[in-house]
Amino acid sequence: MKKGIAASKGYAIGNVIIKEDEELVINETLVEDIECEKGKLKEALELAKAQLSKIKEKALKDMGPEKAAVFDSHIMLLDDPEFTGAMEMEIENSKINALKAVDSVSKTFLMIFESMEDEYMRERAADIKDVSNRIMLNVAGKMVGVEVENENTIVVANDLTPSDTAQLDKNKVVAFLTNIGGRTSHSAIMARTLEIPAVVGLNSITTSVNNGDLVIVDGIEGTVIVNPDEVTLNEYKAKRESFLKEQEELKKLIEVKTTTKSGKRIEVCGNIGKPEDVHKVLDNGGDGIGLFRTEFLYMDRDSAPTEDEQFESYKYVLEKMEGKQVVIRTLDIGGDKTLPYLPLPEEMNPFLGYRAIRLCLDRKEIFKVQLRALLRASIYGNLAVMFPMISGLQEFEEAREVAEECKAELKKEGKVYSENIQWGIMVEIPAAAVCADELAKHVDFFSIGTNDLIQYTLAADRMSEKVSYLYNPMHPAVLRLIKMTIDGAHKEGKWVGMCGEMAGDETAIPTLTEMGLDEFSMSASSILKAKQLIIEQN
Repeated sequence: MKKGIAASKGYAIGNVIIKEDEELVINETLVEDIECEKGKLKEALELAKAQLSKIKEKALKDMGPEKAAVFDSHIMLLDDPEFTGAMEMEIENSKINALKAVDSVSKTFLMIFESMEDEYMRERAADIKDVSNRIMLNVAGKMVGVEVENENTIVVANDLTPSDTAQLDKNKVVAFLTNIGGRTSHSAIMARTLEIPAVVGLNSITTSVNNGDLVIVDGIEGTVIVNPDEVTLNEYKAKRESFLKEQEELKKLIEVKTTTKSGKRIEVCGNIGKPEDVHKVLDNGGDGIGLFRTEFLYMDRDSAPTEDEQFESYKYVLEKMEGKQVVIRTLDIGGDKTLPYLPLPEEMNPFLGYRAIRLCLDRKEIFKVQLRALLRASIYGNLAVMFPMISGLQEFEEAREVAEECKAELKKEGKVYSENIQWGIMVEIPAAAVCADELAKHVDFFSIGTNDLIQYTLAADRMSEKVSYLYNPMHPAVLRLIKMTIDGAHKEGKWVGMCGEMAGDETAIPTLTEMGLDEFSMSASSILKAKQLIIEQN
């Protein structure tokens, strides 16, 4: 039995096909015909664009617009002069061949992005790696992707790129296994969207199995059983049937209101990063949007989104939710999350530095554009605005003052906005949790951001492999801070949500429900299971 990371739930039984990484021999010899090498690069880029357009079409059909959008960013990379233009410059200036130029430029970009602490930016490294590999294989005239002929196939690879995963035929591929990767990698996210089991981070699975081996994939426990005996095989066939039946049963909860056995109504909402993500939340029976991470609107651009662009995005989500509450977090950027058009000072500890509300209150010209867009969109639905990284009352009051300034400007311009917006804060700094009883007198709601709250409380960077074992959502200190926040809010008649990863943690949901949490917000794929757990709660 092999143990890895359960990246996508479910059970699968099938035969192995190993995706061999194409060996590319890069010639270091200087070239004489520079134009010829530039021509090879140009052809490879054009072919890559055609390939990615085809993959995007398939992803759109199989996985919807949200996941297909990944390939828009891949295609944009092919047109990025800083990326592909740098490859051509390398050929000209260093007199190297096209393969070497792509390899050199991609390694530079990968080194920059992989060193970033922010999860989103590290995922961009996967995009760069995927696109670069495609260009290099095209230059070398080698095959790109995974070809599967037989049904009940389990794809085994060192890693699968986003485009590899998007090309998998769900009618033939029943699971995949990789040596490397984690739950947040693109391939894992796409596996969950395709609803096929996946186990990643298996270290040496490519050398532990052979083509044709019969394999059981346990996407619940993160285990792999190679060439099982009859008893084990029958045991997992039964588990698979039971799991599929449970998934069908969960779909019955899509229209059900989530109420505990004692009669308490609890909202189960979805987290989104882009306007299109709203469809997945609705498809899974979400009661609302508990967190719209607006920083994604600012990324992958050369300049900040305009007021009108932001207005259209917020309006779209509010209209699609048809009166269900939408909690939109104001810009949470800075420190380890950087924007090319917004130069920020380098800091020793970006998690404790110039970011989120601190940056917005300092750079009010940026903050006001967003607040004006939010106010204008507010008339199209049930809007709640949440300020991130609040450590005390003064920051919240300053943010509200800026919002009032924006209201006055809009009124003078004859533009309308709703007076029924709720204004709240994200409780992610321990200081805010400790002072929750005082803060609750001034805010309309709290939303607990457990990702940062846990690492600040335990002084354990969740991205550091050496101390990740200390990152424990169920640590007594973390639970006490959560309880203080809930009790402080309820004392003043205010509601409390949670939008960090802990909200979708099946082991934590019963405890959080007992504590009195009013709203859970999570990835769309976790909503139905969370509903079931809460409904079963006393």
